[in-house]
Amino acid sequence: MHSIYARVNGVSGLWSTCIMVLLAAVALSSFLFNADPKGNLDIVSLKVFHSKTRRYPYRNEEISFVKFNISTDFTPLFNWNTKQLFVYLEAEYTNAQGVNNTVILWDRIVRRKEQAKIDVVQKDKYRLRDLSGSFRDVLPAQYSLKYNVMPYVGVLSYGEAARTLEPIDFPEAKDSVS
Repeated sequence: MHSIYARVNGVSGLWSTCIMVLLAAVALSSFLFNADPKGNLDIVSLKVFHSKTRRYPYRNEEISFVKFNISTDFTPLFNWNTKQLFVYLEAEYTNAQGVNNTVILWDRIVRRKEQAKIDVVQKDKYRLRDLSGSFRDVLPAQYSLKYNVMPYVGVLSYGEAARTLEPIDFPEAKDSVS
């Protein structure tokens, strides 16, 4: 005869095995639902200004402000395993020292399918600064709208919804901004 502890152990082992198999099936099914949303990304204006930093008040830096237009639909990415999306606008450029930089200018977390249609015209959420302090001799920047699908169960998946057709040059810096 089995004791009560042996019976509880057998039942809990069966349930945990069933739950793990179910979770593995959910994670594997995420690979079957592939969606590739496409959208439009337009850089309306790009301005560079001289600025004094709070950290180093004696040092002049250049800050870039980007105004952009985004219109895309991420609703095909939402299924029963999608918890939320992380959508972000990214700028990639090479500075004067030859270092590749990737900077996030704007981001948004989309939690519901009803919020997945994005139509935004605004300035950047985060300022674009180069570590060298200047955008002089910097190669043109390529802008792209990317997303990250965060599932309830499974691996994160990344993708790109839009990209500027040609790299955009940084203009000469104007007078200071406070």
